[in-house]
Amino acid sequence: MIVEVSGGSGGCATTGCVDDLNRRCPSELRVADGGGCKSSCETFGTPEYCCKGAFDSPAACRPTAYSELFKSACPKSYSYAYDDATSTFTCTDAEDYTVVFCPSIHSDSIKWKASNVSEDSLNALLELYARLASGSRADTNPCLLNFMFGLAIYVILVWHKSFFVL
Repeated sequence: MIVEVSGGSGGCATTGCVDDLNRRCPSELRVADGGGCKSSCETFGTPEYCCKGAFDSPAACRPTAYSELFKSACPKSYSYAYDDATSTFTCTDAEDYTVVFCPSIHSDSIKWKASNVSEDSLNALLELYARLASGSRADTNPCLLNFMFGLAIYVILVWHKSFFVL
């Protein structure tokens, strides 16, 4: 998914990732049904991977082999709690955002302009999300998962009028 910004001030850079992270997911982080990839914190739950306790500072919480794997695939994306400043974007007063789903599949990319989405469209997307959350097998489609992640970003963009990518 790629997010393009029109206008605004501050860190209004295009950001996102074109790589299919599920294909890079190490076996120990894979969701049991193969439909996704968990974080190392969610998988192992230790202070080192979760940047908690004695590891709750930029000096103590360092990148792991897992975060470095994902960072190499998506250099502009946050990969662990204290990732670098190249992964944080704050854009003030942007005119519009365009979210491109599945950008590596150019002919099948879905472009979604935030300003063109009606309340009915948003309700339909939320209904789709509810069906996926209920256990539909469609949730194993990486492009659809990216689309649902984009829906969450859209909500942030519209209601907060600023942009912050983790």
